Amino acid sequence: MKLEELAFVNQQLAGMLKTGLPLEGALNHLCAEMHRGPLRDELRALEADLARGTPFREALDARRLPPFYTAMLQIGAKSNDLPGVLTLLADYYQRAHLIWTRLKGLLVYPTLVLGMALALSVLVATVYARIISEMRGDVGQLFPGQQGLPTYLGVSLWVPVGLIGILCLAAGLAFGVPRWRRRLRWHLPAFKETSLAQLASALALMLEKGCSFDEALSLLTQLEAGSPAGAEMAYWKSQLAAGHRKFPELTRDPKIIPPLFVWLVTGSGENWAAGFRHAAAVYGERAKHRVDMFLYAVLPVSVLALGFLILSQALPVARAFTGLMRMMVTVDGMGE
Repeated sequence: MKLEELAFVNQQLAGMLKTGLPLEGALNHLCAEMHRGPLRDELRALEADLARGTPFREALDARRLPPFYTAMLQIGAKSNDLPGVLTLLADYYQRAHLIWTRLKGLLVYPTLVLGMALALSVLVATVYARIISEMRGDVGQLFPGQQGLPTYLGVSLWVPVGLIGILCLAAGLAFGVPRWRRRLRWHLPAFKETSLAQLASALALMLEKGCSFDEALSLLTQLEAGSPAGAEMAYWKSQLAAGHRKFPELTRDPKIIPPLFVWLVTGSGENWAAGFRHAAAVYGERAKHRVDMFLYAVLPVSVLALGFLILSQALPVARAFTGLMRMMVTVDGMGE
């Protein structure tokens, strides 16, 4: 489900509920104006279940909505402040949408360059392989005792193709396999700052709406299962169960959470919700700065890398072609 769509839906639902419209009626009115898609189907089914008298919690559990979204709606219903939670969720998903849109833009240049590099590399290798084949025949006719052009020319053509193909495959696996993607986003620059901002924002949101820190950690441990952050949340939870009540004690041996994150939360004293909100703002700005920095750097570096790969294929053949032309000129001169 699209983050932007979730933000819009939450904003509209919050507005309708604040006017006194029942949730079933608000969902029915909202779905009538939405475009077809998975989110509309799930909200339509939720509205139908509620109209039949199904308890809100059971109706939510039956829907294929994001786990964090479902948990926050249940917290809002429990605290009798569903409009307030929806408003906070709209802000949460809107910020997440803006940041991840910038990160996707960061991936566009390398993806395009890799695709262009692979296509051009295959084209160059194919064309020059045909030229090399013809050149071998010419050398054999001019110098019967010579075994044609060196074999390394063919190798120099296809090795870059293989390397670029491996890079394309690795990139596809890294971002296409969910488990690898979850791990990489906690290690790659910009992606890590974005993940930290989302983590802090989620913790702040849950704490502000009355959720205990232990409950918040349990939910995030499930959501981040298989990622370094999931293991970190599990460690915090174990420290909390051991009787530690101060945030620095919970994060005594951090693996993925940086010291700045801990310092920002600790600076708010006992108000951890405010600390996490501060950390979310700081790391959100850091993520934007990293994305802008990489956007300025990736394009020229990618173009230079593409040019180097093409030259590495073309230069050996060009040298061999030049050598053959010199030999042909020498033979013509001897014949005269």
